[in-house]
Amino acid sequence: MIEREQVLHVAKLARLRLTDAEVEVMVGELSGILGHVDRIGNLDLDGVEPTSHVVALENVLRSDEAPWQSLPRDVALSQAPEPLDGAFRVPSPQAE
Repeated sequence: MIEREQVLHVAKLARLRLTDAEVEVMVGELSGILGHVDRIGNLDLDGVEPTSHVVALENVLRSDEAPWQSLPRDVALSQAPEPLDGAFRVPSPQAE
């Protein structure tokens, strides 16, 4: 079981300000998480292939679409307030 002082130490490292009630909740939750990790560490996993997903994923991406004609540069720049050399002109950041 994780101790209250350990929760406070981790909270300090993470720059979290926890109330006493939150610390007590974290003691229980973190102890539960570490208990599950310990149980997983004790499993016999010889012969089990590593996976990145529990369920096999196949072709989850949409099919490619044929490219289409882009908007002509002069049309795209026609609404720009101050185009410069065939490109959109944007203000440079202000020095602080």
